[in-house]
Order: sequence, then structure tokens, then C-alpha cells
Amino acid sequence: MLLLVLTPTVQAGHVIMTGGPALKRWEQLRVKPDRHDNWWANFIRASTIRFTHIRHKSPQAKITWLVYRPGYVTRSQEDAKPYIQWIKDLGKKYNTRLVWVDSADEAITQLNSVPKRTGELVESFYYFGHSNSHAFMLDYGNQIMAVSLEWIHETDLNKIDSSIFTRTASCWSYGCYTGESMSYWWRKFLGVPLWGNTKSTRYAPVSNGMLPEGAGEWVNGATLLDDR
Repeated sequence: MLLLVLTPTVQAGHVIMTGGPALKRWEQLRVKPDRHDNWWANFIRASTIRFTHIRHKSPQAKITWLVYRPGYVTRSQEDAKPYIQWIKDLGKKYNTRLVWVDSADEAITQLNSVPKRTGELVESFYYFGHSNSHAFMLDYGNQIMAVSLEWIHETDLNKIDSSIFTRTASCWSYGCYTGESMSYWWRKFLGVPLWGNTKSTRYAPVSNGMLPEGAGEWVNGATLLDDR
């Protein structure tokens, strides 16, 4: 007798991690080419564009939205606008599970808990925010000019549980310079590629409903750039 063994289909969901904006009072002290975040919602708008892409493909997909709250609290105070409420409204509009985080450690903890909370592995992970070659900078130019106080460094990636991802997870960083080093260590620690750009990331396209564009090459962490 031939026995047919059925393997259960792995349910999968999506995670978007969104960093905070800089404050204008600091950015206005910098020379124009180096200024960031003239618009408070660059990272928020990019996140909602990603939501629409997911919903177009899978209307019932589970989306977890991790947002660094302190940056939007202070920018809201500076601009005298209810950004926190607007973000909550967007979370409801796109039917996401909005999770506020107040630190990098909390962001990692919440990321690791996604399968437990949703019953689904992570099929895609997208990061929108400030970064450099070696870290996601959830906070940048908000508390102190041109300084980050909350970051996920490439040496912190071993704190992320690699088992939360599907084997074919699609991971992307739309922060600047991630492809130079962090993409390599993400792949090494977590076993899935992280596509990142080798140069700066430009957020102007989000105003036209498109994801940010990279000024350099998109790489997936197969090698360190120095080893090419």
C-alpha cells in the first residue's frame, strides 16, 4: 500500500519596520545637500506603498507594522501635527497590526514574536528608515543633530531568531549604504538575503507612489564588497 504523506502548508506573513524622522531644527543647520526629512512622512509613505503591493497580491495577508514611536512623537510636537494619530489611522486603513516600539531592543523582540502572535512565519521583511553601512538607525537626527541613539547594528543581528523567516523570505532595506556590509551579515546570521543599496537611498519617488530608489547597486549580501 502506498501512503501519501501531506506536508502542511506553511502560513506566511509580512513585516515592515519603519524608522523615525529627523527634526527640522537640526536639519536646517546642515548644508542643503546633507539635509534629511524635509517631509516627516517619507518612511511612512514608503511603508504604505509596500502595503498596497502586498494587498494587491494577497488581500487577506497578515501585515505587522513595527514603527519607532519616539521619533514621530517629537516630530509631531515640532510640527504641531497629530502624526501619531495619523499613523494609527493608516494602520487601520491598510488592515495592519501596528506595533509601536520605543527602542532597538524592543524592535528585535517584537520581530521575533511575530510568528507567535500571528501564527505565521515571515515571508517578507522591509525596512524604511535611516541607516549606514553597518546599522539600521531607528533614530537619527532627532534627539541630537546627525546622531543616532537607537540602532540595530550588524553585530546585533544574531539576536534575531532566524527561524521566524520562511526559507525563501524576501528581505529589503531601503536605508542608505546597507549593501556595503549589513546585507552580508544579515545573510550570514539569518540565512536569507537582505537586498540593500551600496549608496544612498532616495525617497523622492514615494511622492509618486513608487518605492524609494537607490543611487548605487542593489546587492543581496552574497559577499562583502571588499571581497569582490
